[in-house]
Amino acid sequence: MGYVRLEAITWERLGDLLAERLLDLKPDDGSPWPRIAFDGAPAARPGELADRVSAALRIRGRSSLVVGTEGFLRPSSVRLEYGREDVESYYGGWFDTGALWREVFGPLEPGGDGRVLPDLWDPTTDRATRSPYVQLPPGSPLLLHGPFLLRHWFPFDLSVHVLLSPGALRRHTPETEHWTLPAFARYETDTDPGATADVLVRADDPRHPAWNG
Repeated sequence: MGYVRLEAITWERLGDLLAERLLDLKPDDGSPWPRIAFDGAPAARPGELADRVSAALRIRGRSSLVVGTEGFLRPSSVRLEYGREDVESYYGGWFDTGALWREVFGPLEPGGDGRVLPDLWDPTTDRATRSPYVQLPPGSPLLLHGPFLLRHWFPFDLSVHVLLSPGALRRHTPETEHWTLPAFARYETDTDPGATADVLVRADDPRHPAWNG
């Protein structure tokens, strides 16, 4: 990633500004549902930013749906086939991208019915969640958060990448999950999410984020 000028901001202000941006966002493909990525390693907590934007939208009278990719993990028998700490499996096989296409993005295509499944699999019980479908009104954005989102060609209308430097990523990742770090290094090499995303947020110090807005 080349040099990007970033400005200091608070999380509250960031949520408000992103929400304001989404109010006027019109998908290029004619879909009535804007699809937003909040991309980042678990240690970067992209889900917290998605929740913050959702709350800011709600204050502005706009509903939204927050979906986390952790609800679309493959069964443990599949994702742990090569062991619990296999980096290749984590990078390319833990998340059920087919189900995300079918249950989340498909219903939000032009002509879709807007009925989205918010989650499919509970990694704690290793069973289907059996959650009901959610009807997303036209104009209400999907806020999808999780790691490696920008390498799957998902049809995002706006992408936000929450960046941690390698040192910060190591510091903020629990030691028991340090085996995942090579996967994020590979993601940087393969995808360069900081340059690919429409909005970049640096969160090395979670108390003092900065962004390129």
